[in-house]
Parts: sequence; C-alpha cells; structure tokens
Amino acid sequence: MMAAIAPAMPGAVCARARGAARRESARGVSGGVRARVARVARGCAGVGRARGGGARERRAGGLRAGAGAEGSRDVRVRAANDDSVTEDAQRGPSLDSILRAKSGFTKILCANRGEIAVRVFRAGTELGMRTVAVFAEADRQSTHRYKADESYEVGPGKAPVAAYLDYESIIQCAKENGAQAIHPGYGFLSENADFARRCEEEGIVMIGPRSQTLAEMGDKVIAKQKATEAGLPLVPGTDSATSNVQDALKFAETFGMPIMLKAAMGGGGRGMRVVKQFSELEDAFKRASSEAATAFGDGRMFLERYVEAPRHIEVQILADAYGNVVHLGERDCSVQRRHQKVVELAPAPNLDPELRQRLFDDAVALAKHVNYRNAGTVEFMVDKEGRHYFLEVNPRIQVEHTVTEEVTGIDLVQSQILIADGQSLADIGIKSQDDIVLKGFAMQCRITTEDPSMNFAPDFGKVEVYRPPGGMGVRLDGEVVVGSRVSPNYDSLLVKLTCKEKSFEATVQKMYRSLNEFRIRGVKTNIPFLMNVLQSETFLSANFATDFIDSTPSLFKLDSYIDDTQKLLNYLGDVAVNGSNHPGAVGPAPTCIEPPVPEAKKSLDQLKNSGFKAILDKEGPAAFAKAVRNHKGLLIMDTTWRDAHQSLLATRVRTHDLRRSAPLTRSALDGAYSLEMWGGATFDVALRFLHEDPWRRLELLREEVPNIPFQMLLRGANAVGYTSYADNVVQAFVHQAKKSGVDVFRVFDSLNYADNLMFGVDAVRNAGGVVEATICYSGDVSDPKKTKYTLDYYVDLTTKLVEHGIDVLAVKDMAGLLKPRAA
Repeated sequence: MMAAIAPAMPGAVCARARGAARRESARGVSGGVRARVARVARGCAGVGRARGGGARERRAGGLRAGAGAEGSRDVRVRAANDDSVTEDAQRGPSLDSILRAKSGFTKILCANRGEIAVRVFRAGTELGMRTVAVFAEADRQSTHRYKADESYEVGPGKAPVAAYLDYESIIQCAKENGAQAIHPGYGFLSENADFARRCEEEGIVMIGPRSQTLAEMGDKVIAKQKATEAGLPLVPGTDSATSNVQDALKFAETFGMPIMLKAAMGGGGRGMRVVKQFSELEDAFKRASSEAATAFGDGRMFLERYVEAPRHIEVQILADAYGNVVHLGERDCSVQRRHQKVVELAPAPNLDPELRQRLFDDAVALAKHVNYRNAGTVEFMVDKEGRHYFLEVNPRIQVEHTVTEEVTGIDLVQSQILIADGQSLADIGIKSQDDIVLKGFAMQCRITTEDPSMNFAPDFGKVEVYRPPGGMGVRLDGEVVVGSRVSPNYDSLLVKLTCKEKSFEATVQKMYRSLNEFRIRGVKTNIPFLMNVLQSETFLSANFATDFIDSTPSLFKLDSYIDDTQKLLNYLGDVAVNGSNHPGAVGPAPTCIEPPVPEAKKSLDQLKNSGFKAILDKEGPAAFAKAVRNHKGLLIMDTTWRDAHQSLLATRVRTHDLRRSAPLTRSALDGAYSLEMWGGATFDVALRFLHEDPWRRLELLREEVPNIPFQMLLRGANAVGYTSYADNVVQAFVHQAKKSGVDVFRVFDSLNYADNLMFGVDAVRNAGGVVEATICYSGDVSDPKKTKYTLDYYVDLTTKLVEHGIDVLAVKDMAGLLKPRAA
C-alpha cells in the first residue's frame, strides 16, 4: 500500500495545514476538500519525522535550510510492503512545492467578472491554487470564465447584475466545489457586510476585511465617526445620514453653499451631487436620494460643505490579522469626470513631503484604530491651501491598484490572499514600513467603451480588431480578445493600461505612445479623449485638481480617428472614382470634368400656390385625393431626397447640400405627386451622425420647395424606428411631422398587419395629413395554384382600409414579384 505523497514544506505551513484539517473537519466541508487537506497534513507529519525534529523553516521573506539541509528538497515518502521509509534526496524542488509553500489554500473563487476576476485567477494560479469563476446566464460568453480552472453559473433566472449580487448562490457554489476562500474583487459584493458575515458563518474565508469592518467603513457616517476618534481632519458635515430634505435645507442655512450630497451606502459617483444654489437643493436631494435607493437599496444621504476643486489623494494600506499595518504610498486620482476616475498616478506629483507624511500617518492610524485587516484605501481630499480632509475608506482592492504594484513591486492581490490565509506581513516579506520602497513613477488609464463625441455614451458590440501596445514598462489588465462581446449590462471598462518609468514626464511619454499604438475596432473607446488629456498643458504641469476635466473644454475637441484599414479603403475608393493622381501611379488620369448643373426654369415666385400642394393646403386631403384621381396621365413620386442617398450614400447627404439642390428640384418636378424625403433612416442619421435637427431639416426644405407635397414613410406603431413605441409617442411624432412640413404619410406594415396599419391611419388622420395606405404584395395572384396571397386576400384588405378611411391606396412590390398579368 502506497502512502500519500507530499512535498517538503516549512514547519509553519505544516502547522497551518494540520490546523486547516481540524477546521475543515469541524466545519463539515465536503469530503474531497477534507481529503486534500488531510493529505497535506500527513505529508507535513512525514516530513517532520524525516527531518528528525529539525528547526522551523519559515522566515520572513523566504525559506532557509533546516537541520540536514533538507528543507529545500522535495522529500517523497513511500511505504513499502515491509513499511520501510526511503527518501529521494537527489531530486531538486518541484514547481508544485515552490508554489504550495506560499499558501494553505488549494482553491479560491472570485465572486466577480471581467478584468478583476482574471487578475485574481492569475494571482491564485501563481500561488499554486485552483481557481473558480462564476458567471451570470447573460454573461456566459464572457472571457473571464475561461481563464479559471472551473466556472459555474450563479443566480439562475436573475437579471445580469442581480446574479452577481446573489451571495447565497455564490456561497453555495463555493461549498459544493471545494473553494476555501472567496475574493470579491471590486464593485458588486466587495463592500457588502452581509456577504462577508455569511461567509464567516459558513466557514469560508472572505479575502478582505472582516464583516464588522465592512459594516463600519461601508457606512460613511460611521466611517467619519471612526476617523474623528482616530484624530483625522474632516470637512464640516452631518453626523448622521438622512432621508429628509428639510435636514438638508437646515444644514445649508447653517454652513452655507456649496454643498455636497453623498449616498450613505454608495460609491463610484452614484447618488452624489454638488449643489451650488440654495434654490436647487431640494430637487437635487430628491434626485440623489432616488438614485442611491435604486443603486444601493438605501436612499439616505449625508451632507458636507463642498470643497472647491480639491486634489483627490488616496493612501494604499496593507494590514494583517495581528495588528501590523503599513502603507504602500499614495495615488493621485484627481483626474476625474463626474466623480469617476479617469487617470491615476503613483506617487502623486507636486505633493509637499510634509503633507504626504501626514496623509500616511493618518491612514495608518485609522487602520489601526478600526483593527483593519487585508488591503484597503484611505481617501483624502487636499484643498488649495494644502489642508487635507478625510473622505472615506474603500475596504477592498481598487481598480487603480496596479500603479501601486508597479512602484512598490508588491503584488497586492497575492498579498490579500496570503493575509486571508493567516499569514503576517513579516511572513510575506514586509517586516516593517522600511521594507516598502517606492521606485519610479506609474500611471494608469482606464480604457472604456464610451464615445467621447456622444457625451461618453456607452457603446457595446463585438470587438473586431484588438491590437494592444507592448514594450518595457507597459502593463495591460483585461480579458479582451478579438471576438469578445461588450455587453450593455455591465460596466464599460474594457482594459486597464498601466505604464511605468523613472519620472512623471517619461511616464506620460510612454503612456501617450502606448495609447497611440492601440488599435481597437468594433466598439468606440475613450482613447482619443485620453490622448487629449495627456497633451493638456494643465496635466503636463502636474498641477491639476478634480475640476480639471470639467474646466478644460479643449479636451473634448476630438480628432477623427482613421485606422490603417480605413485609410486603405479611402485610397482605393479615391482611385476608383477619381483615377490615379499620386506619384508613381498607373492607370487613367483623374477626371477634371465638373458635371454641368442645369438652370432652374421657374423661379420661386412662379412656383408658389401651384400644383397639388396648393390644392392640399386650400381644400384638404379629400380634395387632394380627388385631384389625383382626376389627373390624366402618370404622376411621379420622387425619392431622390430619401431613398436615393440612403441607398448610395448611407443617408449622409446634409441639409445644406439638399438645400443647394432645391431650386432645380422644385422647378424640374413642378406638378409631381410628391417628394418622398423623410423616413426612418433620414431621421436617425440626421440626428446621430450628421448632428442635425431632423425637424429643422423639414422646415428649411419646405421653405425652399413650397409647390410639391412632401411625403414620408410611417411604419404604423413603429413610427420611423424598428420597435413598437407607445401610442402617444407615435401620435405626437406624426403631429410634429405634419407641423414641420410632411403632407403625405405612406403608412405600411411589411406583414400587412391590419391593426398596425389602421393605427397609423388614425394617427395621420388626427394630424390632418394625407393617408396613403399601403398593401405589400407577395406571391402571384395570377397563379390559381397560389392559395394564400390571392386576389381575394388583397381585395379584402383593401376594403377594410377604405372603410377605415384612407385617401390614397399604394401597392408596394417589395420583392419585385408583381407581374404585368397580375397587375
């Protein structure tokens, strides 16, 4: 019978393994986990016997050889039939023994998604652990789940975000799959004291502060009380949170304006408002409280005097379970937009050394006062006079932790895991504050799928191209690959770019090069905006504060970005249309002929009060329809101003260009039935791509063409979109279209759905427009074998429309199926 095989482990680790075996037995954890811990414990016992009671091997920062120099060797114990024990002392240390020497955990779970989940998995894997991912049903294709050894769905049937907040499901997943510890990442459950308490009750290690600490630091009011007890300076503010707007009004009367409103249980900028005018306070309070209640389930607010344009400085702390606390330097997070950090730096540039030391001392003092454990951040704001005020404690890993790692060389996530496993700061190589040495300068830019040109509207879709930068001092934290899908359900953070150099100026230079090297297609990003930030004189002077972005409008003047593929397509298009016109080109020369523009034969005055438009304006839709029926000959409905440039030019022709063509259009088409010049694509493109007012387009073109009726396409309840809108929305839309210049409304439904058609007919009739009801033709009414779309089908549909009250009937042959005989 073969005995369990265990690598050589230092005595301290062996003791932890044996203790873990006893704890797991008491907790009632699954047999597989108990068996693994027991094997480790038995292996430790065997190693202890093989060493003959040698000295303990653990020392701060590493291992040393014990008696007999056996501590660094992979001792494999085998029991033969005669129970003899042999030792293979010739083999060097295995990778597994090196990894497993650091931690007693064998499997950890990350209760998060995206880049922070991948960050945790990498740290765990480097420590020799198996890693477990969780995912929501809507997030099943997310890359993070494939970076772990195992992945499981949580929160089945719940909304995309709610699934990641279902901590009972997550705890159950950890227990069923043998995870001894859970890392919450940032966001979601990272500051949820109830989650931490449930982990403690279930015997699962929460990699972070204790539940009591989370409860105290998560409530900003209690956190401020603790800060006062520890001697930290505070901005004047309320002692307790309130949901009563009258309390806010009384506070403003006492301390004056401006005032900052903050959600008592919030973070990340949600539920936060700056109010500068007393008259705006009541409305702002109600809005912020409602936002906080929606985001955090608690609408209570606290109030404080607003410090104008401070710097935002935060101190990274690391504490073990034995009362030892160190700081890992500070970060400058002053480059913010709407209270969301954009660029983070470590250390903070142009910070007075004495002020820096006061920040360090206060951060460590507060951590010791609350008996803090694990990693955390103490945040301060610094006013223009150099006075600092306590803001809050973030009891979790921060998005921007990477800059601290780069300048200190300390892996914060690994440190979190090891401290949660019971190790002291000395065990992980930090004997005192003197062991923390900052080298160089680091900067992080958060690359998000937001469109700066559209007020940072989130974008989502498939990443078609992803070519990241690289080189010395360039770090990427993310999960993006070509083909990744950016979901609208979650935060827009795509990847974190961190650069390190010897100085602030050199770091800016490296960051700018790295951003410029990025190639991302398929989704919009904020990279052009970030490059503008790095070029700003204020930023380069390192004298920026939290008002930097809002007070620098030049940051939003974005250059149109064209990548290599677009440049190539532009070149090919230019050659195809205009010929070869560059040095060394072959082929026909570019044409220099400008097509002649015909002169309009009739002036604007001659065309007023003429044609079908005049009849419609004077006598109404019924008279217009009668005049059309009485007309001898063919009438033209021209689509140049809608369908022609929609098909050929993606509807990108501007109002300015249409107006230039208007004189010839009104003259050449005088007497036409209509100009179809408005519809879904024209409205959407004018608004979103041309940045024009589509209603103003109608008004301007109506001034230029007074003699021809304007016509639009109306998709019944869908209006000009591809989804159903509320009835009152469609009715208001039709009224506004009629008011702005549309005369004839071609109402259609591609499936000939009578209810949708009749709703559109009613909306147009109520607005006073001409109702042109449309039946969409399909099949072949001349073929007796076709029994679904027969002549009777179309006659019955037409009869219903006529009885409902229409002015004109149109037959739309969408697929080109209407044969002459059938017509």
